[in-house]
Amino acid sequence: MADDATALKADIAEELPGVISRQDLLERVAEYHPDLDEDRLGRAYDYAKEKHGVQARASGDPYYSHPVAVAALLAQIKLDDVTIIAGLLHDTIEDTDATHAEVAGLFGEDVADLVDGVTKLTQLEYRSEETKQAENFQKFILATINDIRVLLVKLADRVHNMRTIHHLNKADKRLRIARETMDIYAPLAHRVGLYHVASELEDLSFEQINPDARKAIQHRLTELSAENANDLERIRQDLIVLMEGEGIDCRIKGRRKQAYSIWRKLERKSISFRDVADIFAFRVIVGSVEDCYKVLGSVHSVWACLPDRFRDFISVPKPNGYKSLHTTVRASGNRRVELQIRTEDMDDSAERGVAAHWNYKNQAYGFDAESARAAGLDAEANLRSFSELLQDGAEPAEFLEHAKLEMYREHVFTFTPKGRLIVLPGGAMPLDFAYAVHTAVGDTCKGARINGELRPLRSELRNGDVVEVIRGSEPAPVAGWEAMTITGRARSAIRRLVRSRETREFRNLGVGLIDQAMRRHGIDPLDVKLEDIAERAGFDSLTAMALAVGRGRYQTADLIAEAFPGHATMPDAGARKLPIDDDNASLLVAGQDLTPGVTLHLAECCSPLPGDRIIGIQEPERGVVVHTISCARLTEFDDNPELWVDLRWTELAETGAVAVGRIRVTAANKQGVLATLCAAVAQANGNISRVETDARGADFIDLLFDIEVEDLKRLTQILAALRSLSVVDKAVREQEA
Repeated sequence: MADDATALKADIAEELPGVISRQDLLERVAEYHPDLDEDRLGRAYDYAKEKHGVQARASGDPYYSHPVAVAALLAQIKLDDVTIIAGLLHDTIEDTDATHAEVAGLFGEDVADLVDGVTKLTQLEYRSEETKQAENFQKFILATINDIRVLLVKLADRVHNMRTIHHLNKADKRLRIARETMDIYAPLAHRVGLYHVASELEDLSFEQINPDARKAIQHRLTELSAENANDLERIRQDLIVLMEGEGIDCRIKGRRKQAYSIWRKLERKSISFRDVADIFAFRVIVGSVEDCYKVLGSVHSVWACLPDRFRDFISVPKPNGYKSLHTTVRASGNRRVELQIRTEDMDDSAERGVAAHWNYKNQAYGFDAESARAAGLDAEANLRSFSELLQDGAEPAEFLEHAKLEMYREHVFTFTPKGRLIVLPGGAMPLDFAYAVHTAVGDTCKGARINGELRPLRSELRNGDVVEVIRGSEPAPVAGWEAMTITGRARSAIRRLVRSRETREFRNLGVGLIDQAMRRHGIDPLDVKLEDIAERAGFDSLTAMALAVGRGRYQTADLIAEAFPGHATMPDAGARKLPIDDDNASLLVAGQDLTPGVTLHLAECCSPLPGDRIIGIQEPERGVVVHTISCARLTEFDDNPELWVDLRWTELAETGAVAVGRIRVTAANKQGVLATLCAAVAQANGNISRVETDARGADFIDLLFDIEVEDLKRLTQILAALRSLSVVDKAVREQEA
């Protein structure tokens, strides 16, 4: 049984024994393009040949053979003449003395814009600077969204470059190009439905990246084909007899799974080669949608189906417009085989994706967007999901990471209560769903009902789920959202929300610290304007000053010195602080119902600080233990309300004491990280009394810091300063002994 993608490649190879002639290219396009401007296309061929002149490729072939081959590939999928001319000229602006103005004057502004769009993408490569690659990928997606033909020309360019990659002498360069092709171009080809292009790009890349694995799989495929030839032919004949008996006019063709697709399935599912259910498949192609379901019913009536292997992509197409019925059955001889049932139009769309909708309509040859959308394929909308990451403020590297994730994952099809289809990557959860509906819905999401039942936000969504988002009144990120989202759009939007909230918190914290510093130096905050202080201290605005202080980047002592020189030398009332410990607890904690002379202890489990709301628990033979109101241990005393004592911090605790707060930091395990963390704590006016390594891995290290602080605000400021460091993954207050 021939592999369709391999057969397609062989067909084209036969058509390209050397450089395709001018006349040959014209004839190929004229076959499907009745109003072709042959003069313009011919002139473009001559222009490319002239401009590239004596340039040669690594193979030794004249360079112009490459753009001619690209044009031939575009012609094979029957694209319009503007796209084919752009394919001929796609390297002229970059590699010759041709200019945008010259190309526009000779061939039209539309051609020049396409060539310019492709030219700007030629630097999309893996580099030592990951950010540079990510920025280029952003430009690539944005250019593609403006005109999908940019992507189609680029894909044809990459196909021909990969077919000739073996001529490159440097192994590292071949590997870099292959990885780039596998990571970016093949998934994008899948995204717009160009399955043959995607399959060939994957296979050619796989051959460079892991040649031994590919060779081994190809060998096993050859063996299996030989072993199963008789069974597969018998199943084909059984299908023909079955269809004839039902009076269904169809054609049947075979498909063998590509080596790379098998490799991915073996890796993803940790199964053996023989357990891959769809190595061999038959495509049953019929005349109508009704016949598709008739075939399905007939097949299932004689052969047992595998329930978990049935997919209806006709009623719910894939995001790239792919439609077909997929079912895996146990055919005669107990042979497990996959059937793909589709109409001729569905098959054409499956073969050529977005290119299937370039045709002759309304006296012109061009893209029929209406029929494409009717077929379920809106390539621009499909790619636009990537651009939405930019709208939510994604950093370039973050954009690249999540764009790759969205391209690679399988999809899950879910619905709003009103029946709107929401397509998400496999593994998506309700928060991903909420942000896919609208950013405002995601920002206010507090819970979800899945199929009418309240479910946790970490529930993985499945095909057909109806999801109702429960919203709060104000935008706020859900605690632990990192473990409840996988889509780039959701994560970028939540990070934007977190940044916005943190900015407000840092500003408020900064204003509070400035107010506190002025009071310590005998300055009444009511007598001054903070805007004037900001100006005296050299800040552009009050917000800039408050943020600098709140984030710990500017010390209040320096602010006082700049804005109030006469007060800078005054003694700081906070210089001599009383330690917050059990010995001084009676001076620091008070309560109306507190028995005089009772012994007070500060709980080690939650380490209360001034600023925390506190409660006391009477413990036999010990006295009253002071906990924070949020301490997990308090649940142990829920059934004994008589043991609870209302407490508060004294004025001395809030203005003249110092406590030890514990912080857990997860940071990158790299040289100098501890010095960076300690410097950040010091700059935020924290005094480290102890550092302990809790866990160390190859990439990350967990550290526990005991830090002397005067209150909860200071600890919060230190946490904020640590979280702002690029080496820090997480910084939290440790409240367990």
